[in-house]
Amino acid sequence: MAKPLIVEIPHELGLAEARRRIADGITQADGLFAKAGVAVEKMAWTDDRLDFAMAALGQKVDGQVDVRPETVRVEVRLPLLLALFAQQIQKKLGNEGNLLLTKK
Repeated sequence: MAKPLIVEIPHELGLAEARRRIADGITQADGLFAKAGVAVEKMAWTDDRLDFAMAALGQKVDGQVDVRPETVRVEVRLPLLLALFAQQIQKKLGNEGNLLLTKK
């Protein structure tokens, strides 16, 4: 495994609302994962931490999302092949996370 990819996303929602939005966003994305050929192997909340594992094209990805009062920290462990795209993945996670956590 390559070095973990880490994205910190600031927010002003408070812990409960940030967690709710992430949970809702994952529920909505579940259908997109299946269409993209991504198998979700694990999605489990423990308090304010979401542990996940996914697989696609023989590649396994896992990590966690830690919801904090003012930030959300996403850590993803990518296999070597996907680590080549770490910058693009990091940018996409940051952009999508900001959209999800922007006050509405």
